[in-house]
Amino acid sequence: MSSVLFDIPGPRAQARYRIVGGVSTLVLAALIGWVLWILYQNDQFSQNKWQPFTDPDVLLNLGEGLLLTLRAAAVAILLAMAFGAVFASGRLSNRPWLRWPAALIVEFFRAVPLILLILFIFLLAGGTLSRFWCLVLGLMLYNGAVLAEIFRAGVNAVPRGQSEAAYAIGMRKGQILRIILAPQAVTAMLPAIISQCVVALKDTTLGIIIASEDVIFTGRLIYNDFRYNNAIIVGTMLAIVFITINYSLSKLAQYVERRLASRGERAVDLTKIASI
Repeated sequence: MSSVLFDIPGPRAQARYRIVGGVSTLVLAALIGWVLWILYQNDQFSQNKWQPFTDPDVLLNLGEGLLLTLRAAAVAILLAMAFGAVFASGRLSNRPWLRWPAALIVEFFRAVPLILLILFIFLLAGGTLSRFWCLVLGLMLYNGAVLAEIFRAGVNAVPRGQSEAAYAIGMRKGQILRIILAPQAVTAMLPAIISQCVVALKDTTLGIIIASEDVIFTGRLIYNDFRYNNAIIVGTMLAIVFITINYSLSKLAQYVERRLASRGERAVDLTKIASI
């Protein structure tokens, strides 16, 4: 038996894969052990090095910075989804006067580096908008443009026969998109959407360019404190925070995808079509 693109590996190939996997695991474990040993040699595991994170004031400031980071990410993601849905609809339109401007806007904001976009918004509207909203608008424009392409690709991935059958019973394009295509595309798009949400959360760290008071800015203040001048400890704690949040988002995506698949969201709801 063979798969679509390549033959299933035989016993010898599988043995080679196991050997390569085992060697790679040993090398990775040795590398991690070496790093831990270097940290131990430099006294990075002593209690006094972790003293900042036993100070209630430091933990309170980190918590406030984390809340601002999560709030910026949540607001930016919601706005980006709305932005992406609107401009994906524009790109899918049959009207050139709507399709081409939507394509131009999406491609422009996808091409501009996010850090420059945030800085430009701050320099342009920093006197009117707070640093929080300058960061959120930059995240919205960039991630919204990426989500627009994800939405468009997901809708176009639905077999064309679905649209043709809907046109045959007299449905309009807006109805087809809302009732036929979107429900079938959402499950396929979900992993990419969650992945982009993770990207948006990580990109909130770019707010440091405009001194947004998020968790990274707070970590920098802790590092600059003459009592806690230890970049390794602060960086480790911030990495643990982001890894935990992003891992939780990934698990949430898997759970939602399983729920949607179990409820049969991949299939078209024919009762809705019959009621039109």
